[in-house]
Amino acid sequence: MSHDDRTRAGGLGPADPAKPLRVVQWATGNIGTRSLRAVLEHPHLTLAGVYVHTPDKSGLDAGKLCGLDPVGITTTHDIDDILALGADCVLYMPRAGDLDEVCRLLGSGANVVTTRSDFHHPPSMDPAVRERVEEACARGGTSVHSTGSSPGFITEAVPLVLASVQRRLETLIVHEFADLSRRDSPGLLFDVMGFGRPPAGEFDERHLSHVRSSFGPSLRLVADALALPLDSVEAGGEVAVAARTAVIAAGTLAAGTVAAQRMTVSGIRAGRPLLQFKATWYCTTDLDPAWTVRPTGWHLTVDGDTPLDIDMRFPVPVERMGEVSPGYTAHRAVNAVHPVCAAPPGIRTTVDLPPFTATLA
Repeated sequence: MSHDDRTRAGGLGPADPAKPLRVVQWATGNIGTRSLRAVLEHPHLTLAGVYVHTPDKSGLDAGKLCGLDPVGITTTHDIDDILALGADCVLYMPRAGDLDEVCRLLGSGANVVTTRSDFHHPPSMDPAVRERVEEACARGGTSVHSTGSSPGFITEAVPLVLASVQRRLETLIVHEFADLSRRDSPGLLFDVMGFGRPPAGEFDERHLSHVRSSFGPSLRLVADALALPLDSVEAGGEVAVAARTAVIAAGTLAAGTVAAQRMTVSGIRAGRPLLQFKATWYCTTDLDPAWTVRPTGWHLTVDGDTPLDIDMRFPVPVERMGEVSPGYTAHRAVNAVHPVCAAPPGIRTTVDLPPFTATLA
């Protein structure tokens, strides 16, 4: 079926998980490299090409890039090379998104699944941006979908399932915990995230703005799906300091310096939080004030007429977390390729797509 035929038909119909699809991997950072490997090992996906952002990565074999045997497909730094492939889908995973790139891909006839949080809730998007993306989708007969582990799986797919046993919902809270004590990334922890510094008077507004824009649309999507639209989305932050000097993989945290951060995004309805996402990142458990922290993973609480309290831990040694954790984000995106390619053209959310799972054999 041509792209024009697909547009007139309103999509390809129900997703066939066994349909062979040709996929491009766009960017090969931690998440992208894991995604690339998953595509190569997928029984019904064929790697069509790989886009890399730096010229020094161009010309490398895709298999070797992700720790597999050579596959005979080399990376490129030229978007025209990617457009010429005529792939069914692009797994778009750059550190910084580029609207021009996305619209060119969509307009060329390639569907896009991205781990960037730009498309979780179309009504939250800038109207001009939304119009431009929708036009590109209509022109190419394509769909675009944002997903991942967080936001995505834990802020949309899981809450919607939990809400399916409710008839009255008071509050749903997603707690995310990340133990960073064994992460050997001093530049990220100390320079970017601000660990190891004396606590400032106010939480960094740049961080709050980022988490609000990343998770607010996801909360709005869930609220809309429950017919309980939010009045506003608010974000706040707090820190705890090291009660004693602590040595972590990235260096030393002096006593009295920032050792834990908690950011809360609240979806407000009728003057109170209805949905919340709370991210707690910590480098030691010896904190002042003494926060209750959990191992890396998620903890969800539902207060309603069918209360729930659920732990979802990552049963992985802390020293292996850097090796394993990219899969939580990358694999959901790879598993979304078939339903996104089968969806009608446009920006497609978790609510728009049918529930999907992995095809493992």
